[in-house]
Formats: sequence, structure tokens, C-alpha cells
Amino acid sequence: MLDFAIFAVTFLLALVGAVLYLYPASRQAAGIPGITPTEEKDGNLPDIVNSGSLHEFLVNLHERYGPVVSFWFGRRLVVSLGTVDVLKQHINPNKTLDPFETMLKSLLRYQSDSGNVSENHMRKKLYENGVTNCLRSNFALLIKLSEELLDKWLSYPESQHVPLCQHMLGFAMKSVTQMVMGSTFEDEQEVIRFQKNHGTVWSEIGKGFLDGSLDKSTTRKKQYEDALMQLESILKKIIKERKGRNFSQHIFIDSLVQGNLNDQQILEDTMIFSLASCMITAKLCTWAVCFLTTYEEIQKKLYEEIDQVLGKGPITSEKIEELRYCRQVLCETVRTAKLTPVSARLQDIEGKIDKFIIPRETLVLYALGVVLQDPGTWSSPYKFDPERFDDESVMKTFSLLGFSGTRECPELRFAYMVTAVLLSVLLRRLHLLSVEGQVIETKYELVTSSKEEAWITVSKRY
Repeated sequence: MLDFAIFAVTFLLALVGAVLYLYPASRQAAGIPGITPTEEKDGNLPDIVNSGSLHEFLVNLHERYGPVVSFWFGRRLVVSLGTVDVLKQHINPNKTLDPFETMLKSLLRYQSDSGNVSENHMRKKLYENGVTNCLRSNFALLIKLSEELLDKWLSYPESQHVPLCQHMLGFAMKSVTQMVMGSTFEDEQEVIRFQKNHGTVWSEIGKGFLDGSLDKSTTRKKQYEDALMQLESILKKIIKERKGRNFSQHIFIDSLVQGNLNDQQILEDTMIFSLASCMITAKLCTWAVCFLTTYEEIQKKLYEEIDQVLGKGPITSEKIEELRYCRQVLCETVRTAKLTPVSARLQDIEGKIDKFIIPRETLVLYALGVVLQDPGTWSSPYKFDPERFDDESVMKTFSLLGFSGTRECPELRFAYMVTAVLLSVLLRRLHLLSVEGQVIETKYELVTSSKEEAWITVSKRY
């Protein structure tokens, strides 16, 4: 999540630029280990570019300097935390703003948070309840969309290669648009239009914070602004339609409309959820299937659990919650794929990590991709092993990082349920198979993806 000159290597650089643009950081390194600026103007940006991505840069930096490191973005200090122990010292469980959502709001320049703690808490609860209610109310729709994809795959000859990334993105777009914004997106053309605008916005947000390339290109800037305007126009229309009326289908946006939010807050929260959920759901589905095709014994064990719990009867949300091994497979997918490799918070007051002082208004990165494969935290960190989550302490660590439990980001919670339903529907009828000789290379961005299309084949169980 880019193709503009030297800054094409990572969307996450845009995140850093956006947050630092909005919140100027201290210029004092405060004795924190790290590297000095390579260039006066760009800081360590050339080093990040040469590393291939911000995640890969942080991996190297933490290997050299330890769990707390510093580098420079332009003339501003950035601190990165790379172990569970130091993250524990910085994570504040009382924070009401999710760091992933905060990043996207910064990139879109949305500024509707009031600063009032109780109001932000109320808004967060509405957001979380919106996820719960839309999943519960639209479970039958989710089954229907999963079965449509199953029918498509059943129609293929066993030798046919299936473009997994393409199909998972399409499935995620249909699921998110209909469950978040309603029946308008039963029309395939509306989904295609949304996907096109979504792709334009997702690929462009934040670019101008780095090199001003968006402002310099009249054509690109107009395409971005038109796409964002079209997405916002759709949301405004739906908000207006849903206000003061009752519908048989309860969608995500209804929970916000029924809360004490103004139209701009509803628009922003729905936009953030739509943008993020589409990508997180698509990539979680993609990586889960990739790993299942690679590890046949794990796929077999998951199929056996699905068969035992679901039998031949209908799939229900209660039955999905009983799929314990399935949840472990999805957690291990998030960990091994490093699904969201970097998160961030602004240091709003001066703080201390170990012996190091973190100056006020410093951008603090959570190097989650580093932490998720830290051998000091995970046994055999590069092995895909869902059963590691049998250990309660392992799940506790995973929850601390925001990938499960009470700190779980709402977009990921949505993706977990959608992916669990899809896998249940697919594995009941199909063996998922890898394509011999295929090597899937990883592209580390705001949400981790494969560099090229990932191909699989399928065969019928019966």
C-alpha cells in the first residue's frame, strides 16, 4: 500500500510523515541508542528507502542497537520500541484512541476527536458496538457471500490456478460494503466503483507529507480528491437515508447514527472502518489460505475441527465461536505474516522507557513486526505453529499487542469473524492446494501483503 519516485518503497513512511507533520516532535535524542541523520534535510529517510520498507529498516536497527532505538525523519526524532518488555512500559490501557485508527485519521487529516476523554470513550464504544451489531445482524449475509465464492471455486477444473489475492479482495469488498453501508452494495457495479475509489485513496493518502508529489501532480491530486469526495458523498447519502428510519438490516453505520454523534463524526468513523476493514480482512483471508495450502497437516486438523463442531448442519455464529483451533490458526496467521507491522502513538507527555527519557511530542513507533518474531518472546518464531496459542501466557502477550482480547482493534475483530466463516464454508467442501514452485514474497506496508498475485488450486472433498 506505491509508485512514486524514491518514496515508493513503503506506505508506512507516509504515516510517519503525516503524524510528524501534525505533531512536531522534539529535536533532542535524549541519549537513546540509534543512528544519526544520513542527510541534514531527510534524516534517515535514505536508509529506510535502501532497506526496502520501514519494517525492514526497524528490524536492522533493533538488531544493532537493542529494544529502544532512535532515528531521524527529516530533522525530527522518532523512537521505536522492539520488545514486549519495553512496550509494556509504554502501552497505556486507559487510552481511548486505537493507534491504527489514529494513524488513518492523521493521514486523511480528520480532526474530529474532541479531546474530551468521556466523549472519546463514548465514541469508541459506539464504534465497537457497531462491529458487534453488524456481525450479528448480517451473519446470514456473510454465509451467503462465502457460499457464492465456494460455488465459483467448485466450478473450476482442479488444474485451474485461482488468483487468491484478487478473489479475497473482492470477497472482502462485498462483505464490508454490504455489512457497513447496506443494500446499495448488493449491486455489483456499486462494489466495483467503491473498490476503484478505495484503491485510489488507499494508495495516495500521506504521499504529499513526504515529497509533495501529490500537490505537484495536478492529475494525481484531482484523482485522489475526486475518489475521496465520491466515497464521502456515498457515505453522506447513506447517513441521511438511515437517520430516523427503521430497517430490517442493521448495518455498522446504524450504530453510529443512533448514537450522539454529529454527521462529520459518523462519516469519519465509517470511512476509517471501511478503508481499514477491507484491507485487513482481505489480507487476513489471503494469508490464512496461503498458510493452509503450505501446511497440509494444519489444514487437515482445521478441517477435522470444522467437521466435528459444525457437522452437516447450518453454520451459526455460536458454532463459529466454538472453533478454538480456527482462532489459533488466525492468530498465528497475524503473527507469522506480521499483518500490521507498525503502529504508533504520540508521546503527549515526557515519559521514561527503561533508563531513557522520551521527550514530549516524540512519535513513538511500536515495531510490532519485530516483536512478533522476537525469539525472546516466541519459541521457534519463524515456524507457523497455531498450537503455540494453547499456552495462556502466549495469548496474554498477543492480547497486550492489540491482536486479541480487550485491546483488539475492531477492524481485526471483524476480520477474524469474516475469515473464520469463509474458511468454514470453503474447507467443508474443498482441499486448498499450493501451486508447486511458487515463492510468495512479502511487501511490508500499513497492512502486509504479497508482492505479486498468490495462486492456489482447489480439489473437491465430495
